[in-house]
Amino acid sequence: LAMATSNSRVTASSLTSSPVATTAQPGFLTSWLSRIPLPKWALIAVAVAVAVLLLLFLICIIKCCCCKKKPKKKERVSLHAVSSSSTACLVQPEMEDLERGAEQTWRGKLQYSLEYNFRAQELKVGVKQAAELKAMDSGGTSDPYVIIYLTSDTKKKYETKVYHKTLNPVFNESFTFQIPQVEVPESTLVMQIYDFNRFTKHNIIGEVRLPLASVSLQHVIEQWSDLVAASKVEEEQLGEICFSLRYVPSTGKLTVLILEAKKLKRMDSHGLSDPFVKVHLVLNRKKWKKKKTSVKKNTLSPYFNEVFVFEVPFNQIQNVDVVISVWDHDKVTKNEPIGKLFLGCRATGNQLRHWSDMLSNPRRPLAQWHSLQPPDVVDKALGLKSHLKLSL
Repeated sequence: LAMATSNSRVTASSLTSSPVATTAQPGFLTSWLSRIPLPKWALIAVAVAVAVLLLLFLICIIKCCCCKKKPKKKERVSLHAVSSSSTACLVQPEMEDLERGAEQTWRGKLQYSLEYNFRAQELKVGVKQAAELKAMDSGGTSDPYVIIYLTSDTKKKYETKVYHKTLNPVFNESFTFQIPQVEVPESTLVMQIYDFNRFTKHNIIGEVRLPLASVSLQHVIEQWSDLVAASKVEEEQLGEICFSLRYVPSTGKLTVLILEAKKLKRMDSHGLSDPFVKVHLVLNRKKWKKKKTSVKKNTLSPYFNEVFVFEVPFNQIQNVDVVISVWDHDKVTKNEPIGKLFLGCRATGNQLRHWSDMLSNPRRPLAQWHSLQPPDVVDKALGLKSHLKLSL
């Protein structure tokens, strides 16, 4: 009985001791929390606040890191904005700047009339008046007069009377140009207003350029046009010529076929010319052979269709220059050259291309149009004197 009672005590003690061991940790936390003189809801609030603070702290750290990397992008954007704004200011000026520029470039306006007589082949130009001209003199006025000409014949120019100390002159003068109907669309009427100076060079105020192809001459035209800055003096048009070249290396025959010419320079007083063509061969910069076409009377667009054959050995073809020149025939005075050009290995541009095509396509005639050049320019390029006198 004593043994049984002792065993029951041991079992009871073990049963009571095991729960104490399992609840030792919660008892520690509860005992630690019980020491804080705050209710449970306050502790929960404090925990939430601490969590929020930690979250905010992490967000601030992330923001700071991002802000350190973004300034370059911001600088780039700001620089781009500055450059684009400055460019916009240059490309799109203020209205005040436009008005100032307009005032500086304003030169005035001109009233004129045009009338073409199809039967007589005449163009009548009436210079009526000018208004609001740019002041060229120190006194705030000008001494204007007008020069009129056609680009198809720059040597024939007319001019009005000079009107002193005025910016609104009334001219009321008319001038007549002889121009064939075929050449009207290819011509431009130029009216330039100058300021007269007695002791110095006359200054140009402005000009009006009117391509005749852009207007209808079926009826009389009268209109105003604003003056613009004078353009550079156009090069004198001497005309164009069409011819073909053919070379046969086996026989050494060089064939030059002169076909036609057009838009030739006017050489006679009546506005026409009596053209003919000379074909020269120059060998090693020395005069060699020459042939010429017949004379075509009173025309600026002659048709020749004349062929010339020269014997040029294949070993000499690289040293030969072919000079094509157009002349105006005159029975009384000396014949005058209208224009020239030359082909060969020393040539340039279209002339060199035409010559190269001929050599690369033997036995095949190749035709091409060429623009005439001033005779002295061609002679200088060839190394010849200004007046060629080549023997047959």
